[in-house]
Amino acid sequence: MDMHQLIRELREESKTKIVLLVADGLGGLPLEPGGKTELESAHTPNLDALAREGTCGLSIPVLPGITPGSGPGHLGLFGYDPLKYRIGRGILEALGINFAVGARDVAARGNFCTLEGSGAISDRRAGRPTTERCVAMCQKLQQVKVPGVEVFVEPVREHRFVVVFRGDGLGDAVNDTDPQAVGVKPLAAKGADPASQKTADAVNRWLAEATKVLKGDAPTNGVTLRGFARYPKIETMQEVYGLKSAAIAVYPMYRGLARLVGMDVADAGSTLGDQVKTLERLWKDYDFFFLHYKYTDSTGEDGNFPAKVDTIQRFDAVIPQVRALNPDVLIVTGDHSTPSKLKSHSWHPVPVVLWAKTCRPDPVTEFGESQCLRGGLGQFPAMYLLPLAMAHAQRLAKYGA
Repeated sequence: MDMHQLIRELREESKTKIVLLVADGLGGLPLEPGGKTELESAHTPNLDALAREGTCGLSIPVLPGITPGSGPGHLGLFGYDPLKYRIGRGILEALGINFAVGARDVAARGNFCTLEGSGAISDRRAGRPTTERCVAMCQKLQQVKVPGVEVFVEPVREHRFVVVFRGDGLGDAVNDTDPQAVGVKPLAAKGADPASQKTADAVNRWLAEATKVLKGDAPTNGVTLRGFARYPKIETMQEVYGLKSAAIAVYPMYRGLARLVGMDVADAGSTLGDQVKTLERLWKDYDFFFLHYKYTDSTGEDGNFPAKVDTIQRFDAVIPQVRALNPDVLIVTGDHSTPSKLKSHSWHPVPVVLWAKTCRPDPVTEFGESQCLRGGLGQFPAMYLLPLAMAHAQRLAKYGA
């Protein structure tokens, strides 16, 4: 019996409410041995109060030592085994902008990048251009045609966009063309099977023409693609957990993740304050609320330790507003760690605090990596966090006689 089958058998109706606050890339590292992480350096009186009253631990997004992408990281938090449900980023980005993905489609996440005269990448995110420039560059790319395949190019925001290849017999087992490094050229696409090679051939032809079209548009004069994916079959949170769920996210990818598992995706505005107001507005209508905060991740990827500390402090400031709604279970965590020291996602376990009217407090007094290591939840796979929330919300019956 797998976990989802067991949850179906044990779940019970209840009017209790669960809130999951995800500070993307929350976990970090000290800059010097013996120093503090970004979270430990931040002034977080409200998160510390949750830690003193709740139960803390460290979650493992996939497996020990495995660095997760945002997709696997969030699927674990939503109670899905990220090893069983492998979902490419392209489909998530497409769903996040409400692109109607069909059975003949393969979607990919695109990045505008900056190419040197040699063709090597000097900036993987093209200096984080404005969304307006992203829209303008996507309009240019919409003129690129590939014989035998329809190609759709849609802007997301900043340096991100979506490309959808539509045709018969296309596969999605195609490598990323983003080498995840600077000073090297984008990679050629290759397919792992004949159907995927057909996709790869179309991708390479499109990329070659796209580079010509953007040649004079530095810093957005190149593109890379990753996360090639078809639409997957996945059970919804309502079907598995019996939860009527709402997603309050600003960035399209996370909206796509939520839509994939059957959440209703709210108009969340553009700021953290807007998101909290949306939570307040929807409070009576849902059982489960997922609120996503991006900037702890982007500042970590930029290698900006002080800025990440500042974003954590801003996140801490809204905790009293959330608690004022009187949730039965409130969880604060991240989908993965993004240490400023590494400027990327990492394999490090992620701090978690679970506050509930039914929780067992532990000795933790401050919300940070070192103290969470001593917490009552221990170190555990992230996919068990939602069952823990269900139990604390008194939504699971006893197993066995």
